[in-house]
Amino acid sequence: MTEQAVRTETDGRGVTRITLARPGKRNAFNDSVMRDLRDALIAAGDDPACRVVVLQGDGKHFSAGADLNYMQQTAELSRDANVDDALALAGLMQTLDQLPKPTIARVQGAAFGGALGLICACDIAIATDNARFCLSEARLGLAPAAIGPYVVRAIGPRQARRYFLTTEEIPANDAVQLGIVHEVVAAEDIDETINTLVERLLRNGPVALEACKSLVARTQMDGPDEALIRYTAELIAGLRTGDEGQEGLRAFLEKRQPAWIQE
Repeated sequence: MTEQAVRTETDGRGVTRITLARPGKRNAFNDSVMRDLRDALIAAGDDPACRVVVLQGDGKHFSAGADLNYMQQTAELSRDANVDDALALAGLMQTLDQLPKPTIARVQGAAFGGALGLICACDIAIATDNARFCLSEARLGLAPAAIGPYVVRAIGPRQARRYFLTTEEIPANDAVQLGIVHEVVAAEDIDETINTLVERLLRNGPVALEACKSLVARTQMDGPDEALIRYTAELIAGLRTGDEGQEGLRAFLEKRQPAWIQE
């Protein structure tokens, strides 16, 4: 029997835990994981018994981002197919961002690429002190397109320029300063910290919480519109199918430097 890559459990309080459950792959995601995760989020949003959503990763890591085999498959797709694939990720991000229920990201270990976007789309993010973050796409000749609007909103355009361009790793203490996460705690304290937040949320009116989220979105004109979503999908599709993106992925798979790095 095939194990579920995305698990969903709702307790008696109405706390729904959605878990990326591929610890052997560092919870990396592919097209089916993205689809299952979006379905789980939609179901939680529609479930009147659900009051709070906690998004988490099983094992040592939150998520390493895109699965290696999945990346290889996207490199072989046509531009149009890549646009469709990118729109699927953009749709996942938008679903999480606009979920009517409060969302908390529980982060440990690696949170790279698209995983960082998921964190930035959550209402609240708590990380362990061993968490590390990276927007590594440009190393492969790509760009963090679908997640870009959410990351820029979280950390601001100036910081986004630095971390999009340098692809440097961001330790947990820097991530809290940047606004990627709200709080950094010791690994043994993260569940207690999140439970305290959950209890605070459960004391508030569920309709009021949904209204608060809507208020923030409205006052900030929050979230990318359809034109921006389409632009990000076209951008990543063009990079994936272009010469540089193809070379970057080949170099990564072959464990060598890409052609643009001069020894």
